[in-house]
Amino acid sequence: MLVMEFSTSDLARLRFAISPLLELWMSIGALQCGSAPIHQPWIIETREKVRDLDLGMLYALRPPRGITPDFIHPPPTSPLMELDDELERMLATPQERVSTDLELSYGSSLPPALKAFDSNPREALVALAETVRVYWAQAIAPHWDRIFSLLESDVLQRARQQAAGGVCTLFDDIHTTVRFSEQRLEIDKPWDCSRTLDGQGLLLVPSVFIWPHVAVIEEKPWQPTLIYPAHGAALLWEPPPSPSEALVALMGPRRAAVLEVLDVPRSTAELSRLLEIPAGSVSQHLTVLRNAGLVTRRRMGQVVLYRRSRKGDQLES
Repeated sequence: MLVMEFSTSDLARLRFAISPLLELWMSIGALQCGSAPIHQPWIIETREKVRDLDLGMLYALRPPRGITPDFIHPPPTSPLMELDDELERMLATPQERVSTDLELSYGSSLPPALKAFDSNPREALVALAETVRVYWAQAIAPHWDRIFSLLESDVLQRARQQAAGGVCTLFDDIHTTVRFSEQRLEIDKPWDCSRTLDGQGLLLVPSVFIWPHVAVIEEKPWQPTLIYPAHGAALLWEPPPSPSEALVALMGPRRAAVLEVLDVPRSTAELSRLLEIPAGSVSQHLTVLRNAGLVTRRRMGQVVLYRRSRKGDQLES
């Protein structure tokens, strides 16, 4: 079991982030293992797309079992990261940190695909970044809008949970292996470790490809980070639900589709990406639905979220 001890200042520094680079590495694990049933559509499509790409280094750095070296995905430093910025941070990792992380993961015997890190670690890092960019373009970029929408929705929902019920409520459904009580976060692991957060707080990063597991970055000097399955990951590759014929006849297909997917809070931008409807059109439909009392509107920071009202639930059902 891994135990993380929170101080009062650590609780105040509990925060969320979305990381393209972490998501990419979680996808490498899903692709290599190939057994996650919820990602089979993506796995089948992606294996065909990347069959001519040498993924040996990526697979070696993200093994199905064992410890992944943390330098390949530095914990994000802001809530919304860009892949290029994260790769620049990876490239700036001191060579001694790279060597330490690799030794923690593989001992004194590196896999053949990683031997370049012994002979020329700086050149190996550059080659790794280039391979990551090519893999991103082929495997993740075509789906990133959909993935990002789901991750953003998860963060907003959990922020509401935390605001309404505190830290305990937030951790209640993160994962079955995660428990929070009396300022202690316990995570079931096949090894024992206990550490304090030293005022750094904990960073929470949702992921679709990590399902059904959780991962932790806890080695110093990295920011303590928990990567967990995002809400709705199981439905990522499913088409949006179709509204009933009666609802379509009543309000038209687009407006009915908007109402159908508002079973959870969503922003205008997310609705636009999910339903492939222009944002301006989504806003018009939301105005009509809100004026009819079928959806509610709530601001969370800089984002406005819409959700079906009780009246809207009754109409939709």
